[in-house]
Order: sequence, then structure tokens, then C-alpha cells
Amino acid sequence: MLTLAWRRSASISSRLQPVRLLTFRVLGEDNPQRNRPGRCRRPAPHPQRLQSPLLLRPQPAYSLSMASGGEGPSDATQTHTNRLAKERSPYLLQHAHNPVDWYPWGQDAFDKAKREDKPIFLSVGYSTCHWCHVMERESFEDDEIGKLLSDNFVCIKLDREERPDVDKVYMTFVQATSGGGGWPMSVWLTPDLRPFIGGTYFPPRDHARRPGFKTVLIRIIEQWRNNRSALESSGQQILEALKKGTAICADAGESPPLAPDVANRCFRQLAHSYEEEYGGFRDAPKFPTPVNLMFLMSYWSVNRSTSEGVEALQMALHTLRMMALGGIHDHVAQISRMRRFCSISKTYGFHRYSTDSSWHVPHFEKMLYDQAQLAVAYITAFQVSGEQLYADVAKNILLYVSRDLSDKSGGFYSAEDADSVPPSGGPEKREGAFCVWTASEVRELLPDVVEGATGAATQADIVMHHYGVKEQGNVAPEQDPHGELQGQNVLIVRYSIELTAAHFGVSVEKASELLASARAKMAEVRKSRPRPHLDTKMLASWNGLMLSAFARVGAVLGDEAFLERAVQVGKFLRENLWDAERKTILRSCYRGDQMEVQQISTPISGFLDDYSFIICGLLDLYEATLQSEWLQWAEELQLRQDALFWDDEGGGYFCSDPSDGTVLLQLKEDQDGAEPSANSVSASNLLRLSSYTGRQGWLHQSQRLLTAFSDRLTRVPIALPEMVRSLMAQHYTLKQVVICGQRDAPDTKSLLAAVGSLFLPFKVLMLSDGTEESFLHQRLPVLSSMTRLDGVATAYVCQDFTCSLPVTDPQELRRLLLDGTADLHKGNS
Repeated sequence: MLTLAWRRSASISSRLQPVRLLTFRVLGEDNPQRNRPGRCRRPAPHPQRLQSPLLLRPQPAYSLSMASGGEGPSDATQTHTNRLAKERSPYLLQHAHNPVDWYPWGQDAFDKAKREDKPIFLSVGYSTCHWCHVMERESFEDDEIGKLLSDNFVCIKLDREERPDVDKVYMTFVQATSGGGGWPMSVWLTPDLRPFIGGTYFPPRDHARRPGFKTVLIRIIEQWRNNRSALESSGQQILEALKKGTAICADAGESPPLAPDVANRCFRQLAHSYEEEYGGFRDAPKFPTPVNLMFLMSYWSVNRSTSEGVEALQMALHTLRMMALGGIHDHVAQISRMRRFCSISKTYGFHRYSTDSSWHVPHFEKMLYDQAQLAVAYITAFQVSGEQLYADVAKNILLYVSRDLSDKSGGFYSAEDADSVPPSGGPEKREGAFCVWTASEVRELLPDVVEGATGAATQADIVMHHYGVKEQGNVAPEQDPHGELQGQNVLIVRYSIELTAAHFGVSVEKASELLASARAKMAEVRKSRPRPHLDTKMLASWNGLMLSAFARVGAVLGDEAFLERAVQVGKFLRENLWDAERKTILRSCYRGDQMEVQQISTPISGFLDDYSFIICGLLDLYEATLQSEWLQWAEELQLRQDALFWDDEGGGYFCSDPSDGTVLLQLKEDQDGAEPSANSVSASNLLRLSSYTGRQGWLHQSQRLLTAFSDRLTRVPIALPEMVRSLMAQHYTLKQVVICGQRDAPDTKSLLAAVGSLFLPFKVLMLSDGTEESFLHQRLPVLSSMTRLDGVATAYVCQDFTCSLPVTDPQELRRLLLDGTADLHKGNS
């Protein structure tokens, strides 16, 4: 399998040699710690790796007991309360009663460190992180460790989802010195915020020859007292190395690399890492990686007649199918294709990743950004294949999000935890307790004998056969190292509905009814179980991704409810996460105690991903609704993004505002991972907005952005599949599909349905209703020359506004669009 990690130059590596020697003195000869397949992590290591680790890497947990994933008891029952009790972040609130003198990230903490001349201990995580809970229970709730921390360090607790800019800086340090990383992240800083030692999870006490968290703290305290100059020097050396090693810029006179060559290499690299039996791109753990799947379907769209194109499509569709059948997809009462069961649908979305190669046993955390991107991937698979399964899964995801992750304001919450109290009760939470089943639970719930079934089979027999439920549980010991899932079953589709029906001698329709009925009954049982902790923080970027999902699925399916929900998200973003006076996106808002939307006293200004994801969502919302207000706001946000984040010297966008002196590295995200890189999305946004507004400067800006990433795109395009799609859009040029008609007229809707039925990754859709003062007509005067034929809604397919003959028949428009995509590869490669 292709690895993404490679080493930087020897000169950079040599800068860290003194740091490594110092680390060994602090931590002992047995360090760095051995890596453990931790659960709180992202899908791939960062590709910028420096030789030899400084990182203190995670060890196995030594206790099965979990920390609380919820907000915990009221203040009145607590022995300790620290200043985090005044915060709104669910993650910070989880630590508000630790016996640690925690500070949030901010000037008060920095001033204290300088005033008292103390090092900073920075602990970074997020509220649904399993190992963050473990480290809290084992170390941060320990009075002795709490006193050691509070007396000798300025302790800062940071929610990585609130401050991704700070997280990226110190995770870059951790990853660059080890090739790995994860959360909780533990980093020690000088008072001027320079890192000198870092790690992830630590057990509280020494184990064998490996130091525990307490021992590490004592050694760092000793080194700070006796060897401080070396620590401070190491922090400076690390920053210098990282600044040079992470620089991304376009040289004068350069152009972006050739898109067909880059796309072909990206395909080959993905094909090399592809796992054929179950799909996906590694053996285990296995992540959904929607960015890979969207690239593969886009690659197919311009290579339909080639064996490579066919293989790319097969890879994407097979992966999506196997994920939908696997345990990573929560099957309880998922929506049935049979209309009569739609009303009782209870859907539960996708888990974070699979711990095995067959998508069976997941890490049970559910993230909003996964639901958003997977909904788009599945509806795209429906467009290219016509197979209803993919449309159903896309709808399932949105129904789950609408019910379980929605705020009444229109926004979406961030995540559901993996851990919850088992149905049997007890003080300890367990991973997956809300989702798993014992065989006896299934038998007790579904005891009825099925009339006509072979061997007097019960409904439980059919469900257990179809979903692989076993008396002893279906989770292998290697997938359950802490015994939390012993005797439990994770539902996974083992047989097609046809094979299950044949096995029990019933009709396919009867088997479908029985399974749908069983899922509904199981959903009712789950409603009585203790639910996992819900992170009710609402993030601008992830809501932007969800905006795209509702808009695109609604447009393809012609589902007015989904489109109305998309508009509601757009209004939520504008009303709650847009400071119109300062012309600034806000990073986050929160659900208050009375279910109202709350903001913190000093709101966090948005980062690059907040702008780029919202802009993309607004463009998708415009294409879905053809309401120009969303296009107009997208233009305004893009202008603001350019002013805040654009690098005039090197091209591309910085992840955060370069004027923030507390963020020591100005990074440009160069990997499409669990979320797409904001630069990848911005490259596409600029192209689309150039077509909508006629601003040629944005076209050139997109080209310069892609040029800045040329080295990365040329060598390891697998690291940036979403950016490769933007490069392809540059190469093949966007087609403008212009519909002349009244937005809500039936003939206009018929043409729009024809466009929505096709996957056209390199197009923009716009409506010309003949209103000269409209936003589009003012930006694009050429639209005035496009009119309806004989008073009927008419479509024009254009490239650089050189247009084909107008058409009024939806099927003729489909043929025109399909012929155009078929010619792309031949005409532009």
C-alpha cells in the first residue's frame, strides 16, 4: 500500500537532533513510546515527516473504565470547579470539575505564564474523543496529578474543533517529529508558546520500563529548572525547521501541473492502495474517505470509455455498497425502499471508521462532517449508477441528521459520542453500548413465528441470519481489546434480501417487510437506552458541509423537504454565524441551557475552512434553489476570504488570519483527509464564482493556488484528491448550463430535473428569468442574449459562453450534456 509519509531534507532533520537528545534525557531511554491504534484520530498521518521522533506516543489504556462523555453532574455535587465552568464548549465543560487549574486558550493564560515564568501544559481534544475521556478519568481527575500540574505549569485546555488553527500548529509539531499523532494531544510550551516536548495519551503511572504521566511531569519540571536554556533553544530550533519544512508557495512564472497526468497518477495511487474484497483504501482501520470516492467518480466522468475509468467507478461504487452493508452504517430501522415503511423510519447514520477491513466493527463516534460528505458521495453514486440503494442511503443520512443532530434554530450539532451507559446500567460508560445487541435481546423482542417460513422460523431467526447475529456475539476479540463488546453483536448485512428470503422460504417482499418491522421495533427499544453524549456546539465549517449535502441531495431527488432544510441552514448561518457589522464569519455558537443559541463573550472569528465550506454550500444552495441571494452572499464571503487569508507572495490561502501573533506557524493545509482541505475547496469555489460573476481575477487566483501546490500534486496527488478535482475543472473548463425560464414553472422544473439526474462535476447551473436588474444579469450581460424559444423554458449549454443550439426538451438536454462529458477526455487530454 502506498504510504503518504516521507522525510524532509537532511538539513531539516539535523536541526532536530539536539531536541531528540534532550527528549531522551527527559523521558528516559525507553522513549519514544510505542504507538497504539488509538481511537481518537484522523484517517491518515500527516505527510510531512521529520526523521526520528520527539513525540511521546500513546500507550495502551490500563483501565476499562471510561470518563463521562456528557456534561456531568451539577456544580453543587462537585468537589472542584475551575474557570472552564464559564465556557460554552462541551469539551471544556467536561473538564470544569477537574482538580486542575485549567485556563482556556487566551491572553490570561499567556500573561500568567510570563508573569510566573512557568512552562505551559497544553492539552487538546474534543468532546466525543474516547481517549480524551480515558486520560481525564485517569490523570486529570487525580488530585495528586492535578496538584503537580497546577503548581508547576500554566495548564491550558483547548477544544480542537473551536480552535483548529492552534491544533494544527502543535499537531504539525507532533506529526513532523514522529509521523503520527492523535488526541488527546499533550504538548509542553515555553511561556512564548514554543513547543519543546509533545505527545498524545499517557497512562497515569509507570508501566514496566515506560514512564507514566506523573513521571513525565516530574522530569519536565526538573529539566525546566536545571536545563531551561536547552528547552527554550529546542523550541526555537523546532519552529525554524517547521517554518521551512511547511512552506508552500508558487514560483514566479510557474503554471499548475497538467491535470490529466496528475489525475492519472492519483488514480494509480488509489488503485494501488485499494482493498478489493470490501473496498476502501487500507486493510484496517478503514476510514470512509469521501474525498477519494468523489475523485474516483469524477475521474470516471471524463474517462468513461477507458478501462481505468471503469475501474475507478467500480472502486467507488463497491466501497460505498460495502460500507452501506457494513457495521459502520447503523442499520436499526433504516429507511425502507417500500413506501409503506417510510413513515416509521428511524435512521442513525454512519460511524467514524471501522476497526477491521470488512467495515464490521466501528469506532462508534458519529461526526457531522462524515454525514455531510457521505450523503453527497451516495447521491453522486445514485446519479452515476441509477441504483436506488445509494439514494436511500443518502436520504437515511439526512433523516438521521435532521432528527438527532439538529437545533431548532436550523443549525447542526457537531457529533455524538462513541460511549454511553449500557442498558443494564452501571457507573461506567462503554463504547457502542447504545448500538449493539445480544442474541437474547433480539430473540425476546422478535419472538413471533413467521407464517409459512421454513422450520417454523421466528422473526428473530430471520433478523439474526440476515444481520449476522450470533449467540456468543459477532465481535472478534482482536476488535475488542478491552472486552467492552463481549457477547454483543454489531449488525452487518451478511446476505442479500433475495438469499435471506430463499433461505427461509418466504417471498422477497415478505422478508423485506419483516426486516423493516424488526428495525422499527429495535429503534423503539433503543429510544429507552441511555443516549451517548451529544456535542451541541455548532461549527460554521461543518454546517457549511451539511448545507451542501441537503442542497445536493434535495436537488437530485427533487425533494422539497430537503431543499427547505437547506434554506433553513443558510438562514441559520447568516443569522447566527455572520457578523454583518465586522463582515466576519464566526467559528461557532452553542446551544444554551434553555435551548437558545448562545455565543461566548469574545466570539471566535472564522478560519479558512469556515469561509470555504460555507461558500461551497451557498453555491450548491443556489444551484438547488436558483435563489440569487445565496449567490450574492457567496460573492461577498469570497471577497472577505481573500482579504483575510490570501498569500499575496506565495499564492494559496493560510488556514488562519496571519495577523494573529499567538499562532506561531502560518500553515496552508496540504492534505484532504477526514475533511477536504480548505485550499482544495477554495480552488473550486474560485472557478465557480468566476463563471457566475465574470471576475476573471478569481480564475487566475485559482490557477495560482493550484500552482502553489504543484509539487504536492505532482508527487503525491493521493494526498489531495479534492484538489485534483479542482485541477481537472481548470483543465476541462466549466460548462455553463443556462436555463431561461421562470423558476417555479413546470417546464423549467423539467429541464432542471434533467440536469439534476446527471453527475456533471465540471459545470455551473444558472437561471435567467429575463430580469435585467437581477444579480446574474448585472454580472453577466451576455445572459441578455439568451431567451426562451416560443415562450417555453429553454436550455443553453455553453463553454466560455460559446453556446450550443438551444433546446427545450429535457431528454434532448440530457443527451447534450452526456455527449459533452463523453467528449471531454478525447478533446482535452
